[in-house]
Amino acid sequence: MTTSLSPQLQNPSNPTEEPIQLEAMPITKHLMVLRQHLFKIVGIFIVIFFCLLPFANKTYSTLSEPLRAQLPLNSTMIATDVTATFMAPFKLNFFIALMLAMPFVIYQIWAFLKPALYEKEKNLAFPLLFGSIFLFYSGIAFAYFVALPSILHFFMSVSPDTVAPMTDINSYLAFCLKLFLVFGVTFEIPIITLVLILIGFVTTKTLAEKRRFIIVGCFFIAMFMTPPDAISMIMLAVPMWLLFEIGLLLGKILEQRKTAEI
Repeated sequence: MTTSLSPQLQNPSNPTEEPIQLEAMPITKHLMVLRQHLFKIVGIFIVIFFCLLPFANKTYSTLSEPLRAQLPLNSTMIATDVTATFMAPFKLNFFIALMLAMPFVIYQIWAFLKPALYEKEKNLAFPLLFGSIFLFYSGIAFAYFVALPSILHFFMSVSPDTVAPMTDINSYLAFCLKLFLVFGVTFEIPIITLVLILIGFVTTKTLAEKRRFIIVGCFFIAMFMTPPDAISMIMLAVPMWLLFEIGLLLGKILEQRKTAEI
């Protein structure tokens, strides 16, 4: 049994071009190659995880620094569960190991898919894959250094004088990871916009005409994806809009290049 790839495939971008020779590989061999890549991914993740494990408490202290800087002098972070002092740093260590391993994961995915791609597709797929990783890291950095301190400051400032804020370490970790994930995915908007333009699903002209609806949509999405305060919503919605504009600009550049090639 073989895959659906035939030994000869015509390049869809240029029908007159000579057929590209692709090796027909049995499905079992594809699965064996995939398994090798998965073993490498799991292996590098385990190595990074255990290398970081001795620094788990220090890593959590770094994560909690924005909160501790906002707490009153008589307030501290607390653990409401016996295992929380171990599990919270452990979960954070898992998340960081996964993030650090992500470039290697993307490379393994690229190595698995590369033989089935045309040269033009390779030239586009590689920068898109690694651009998505860079933007995801940028989103997490923005959330930690810009959004998180501002959000925490707002909530601490509106706290009643009779209440001493004492946040549970597990609750704070869950809050931070959700915030990091939301901003990380949000920063992928330029890549998503480019992909939609490249596959012909939309055009830059259509996106430009729908700009005001997209801006309203950014604020609508931010309202549900962030904590219930105006600062959080604005700090997510505005970057979403700006990132959309970046993706639209890059899409126009690609369309101009296509037109020039024709």
